[in-house]
Amino acid sequence: MKMRGKPVSGRAILVLCLASFLAGSLFTSRTWTWSSIHNHSQPQISIIPQLESVTQDCDHKRKLVEGKSGEIMGEVAKTHQAIQSLDKTISALEMELAVARTSQTNGQVPIERGSDSNQNLRKAFVVIGINTAFSSKKRRDSVRETWMPRGANLKKVEKDKGVVVRFVIGHSATPGGVLDRAIDAEEAEHKDFLRLKHVEGYHELSTKTRLYFSTAVSIWDADFYVKVDDDVHVNLGMLMSTLARYRSKPRIYIGCMKSGPVLFQKGVRYHEPEYWKFGEEGNEYFRHATGQIYAISKDLAAYISINLPILHRYANEDVSLGSWFIGLEVEHVDEHSMCCGTPPDCEWKARTGNICVASFDWKCSGICKSVERMKDVHNSCGEGDNAVWNVDL
Repeated sequence: MKMRGKPVSGRAILVLCLASFLAGSLFTSRTWTWSSIHNHSQPQISIIPQLESVTQDCDHKRKLVEGKSGEIMGEVAKTHQAIQSLDKTISALEMELAVARTSQTNGQVPIERGSDSNQNLRKAFVVIGINTAFSSKKRRDSVRETWMPRGANLKKVEKDKGVVVRFVIGHSATPGGVLDRAIDAEEAEHKDFLRLKHVEGYHELSTKTRLYFSTAVSIWDADFYVKVDDDVHVNLGMLMSTLARYRSKPRIYIGCMKSGPVLFQKGVRYHEPEYWKFGEEGNEYFRHATGQIYAISKDLAAYISINLPILHRYANEDVSLGSWFIGLEVEHVDEHSMCCGTPPDCEWKARTGNICVASFDWKCSGICKSVERMKDVHNSCGEGDNAVWNVDL
């Protein structure tokens, strides 16, 4: 057969074959690349955003923690304060519960209420317990004739001003004897005693002090409880005004704070048999209120009531009381107006407008010859009969 047209040269055929080969190779390469991208690129595209998202989330949380670390610490501090406040509240509730239990004696609290037989706690501002003894009737009479309200006035000042005043005494070693009958007769006349189930004795003053506070707090719900000796002159109005300044303090101990040597020599007055507990010979006691007069707040009186069986008693009553508070969070107030001297000291102060809360002689641990001198001290240093009614609590 013959072909039409010009014959194709061998060189042209060769070029055509090479071009076809190159075109086929190019098409195959593009096809494989597109297939590879089409088949494998999708998983890569879905993983990368997830990794980026996780990384960004971690960075965000880390920045939040770093940025709010100060706020977190602040919240921790607030939580700690709240826990402390709750702990104090629980402690106060426990104390109130214990006091309520002691008011329902069931033979647990050794008190005898006499004329104060009402089982319900009575509200008061201050309860003043005048420590006295069987042999001190003349002293008691001198107090009744001067600074202590009597009869209807005693009840009126208690009702209207919240000021409770009682002589505090226990029993004799022979219950129902002549000494007890004398106190019973005096109580029937004046109705101003608080009787304790306690055997009177000079060396039992620390025990009597414990019982006084535990008894008082089981009868009266007061802001303050005061102990005073029956040979000390007191201005009730000034006492009320002084105590009112500390009404917001929950645990406060007010009096003329002192120290003094621990007397280790036997046979001397105020000898301390346990002197060795206070260190070497010649050491002094810790600071405590002098025993003539001092005041404690409700929480401290409740503390004494709750812990009555385990409160240690030293030879001196004022030292014992100070020791019960020495390890507690208690504010000690050194109130010098509670330890003025007798005239001319308290008289001069009264004239300058600085009326004393209490007056006595240091050398006698009370007013020297108080039966004879109480009225003179009252006339010279007293605040006036109406002062107690003018105090606004």
